[in-house]
Amino acid sequence: MINRDIKTLLVCFILACPFFVSAQKNAAFDRGSFVLKKDTLPYRILFPLDFDPARKYPVVLVLHGAGERGSNNEDQLKYGATLFLSDSIRDKYTAIVLFPQCPSDGFWSNVKIETDSASRKLEFIFQHDAPPTKSMTLLLGLLDEFLDKPYVDKHKVYVGGLSMGGMGTFELIGRRPNVFAAAFAMCGGDNTLNAKKYAKKVPLWVFHGEKDSVVPYTHSESIVAAIKDAGGDPRYTLYMHDDHDCWDDAFKEPDFMSWLFSHTK
Repeated sequence: MINRDIKTLLVCFILACPFFVSAQKNAAFDRGSFVLKKDTLPYRILFPLDFDPARKYPVVLVLHGAGERGSNNEDQLKYGATLFLSDSIRDKYTAIVLFPQCPSDGFWSNVKIETDSASRKLEFIFQHDAPPTKSMTLLLGLLDEFLDKPYVDKHKVYVGGLSMGGMGTFELIGRRPNVFAAAFAMCGGDNTLNAKKYAKKVPLWVFHGEKDSVVPYTHSESIVAAIKDAGGDPRYTLYMHDDHDCWDDAFKEPDFMSWLFSHTK
């Protein structure tokens, strides 16, 4: 009877383990929200171990994809949070990490999305010099709020994101090219006419999967070419066998963090 009870408890623990690990991961990120008039942008924030408000720290802003939109202030931690929580990363790269959550009916960047009548695939029409979406306006407000914090190192502010967040990354550095020391964009895209805004000002690492069935890799190739034409020198990694989940490989790049934090404004 005792052995059976122990076995039952062990099975229950194993089944619950992923939820326990996820809860532990999420608990490390404090909750916050930025309010602008009647709109709210929830976010999670990870402070450095032994945080000292008298010091200045780098800030990393991570933008999630469309699938993690909402208002629960949880889902945006689905991708990337584990990397920044790693003990080795937190010890070596002391930084404040922000994960805002885009509303369920919002979009980080100003892009028109249509469905091709023949292929039924999505088509992304990136805008040039368009006004910011409500979500981007909130994001800009959140950024400004943190730039005013005395413990933020304004020379080491970074941004990156995946899918919708990759698109948002391009737009954000186009709107604030003098703020960001470096940026990364995974399976995103931008209007090539916007490249000149940040080509020479923000070092970029662009990632995409060649088999991406959601956002064609040609969007990344086009903007990388445009950045080069505008005088920039972006780093570009194309994963031959990846679909839309190229972030899984991108976050595992051995020099991902060292490359990001090597840049100073």
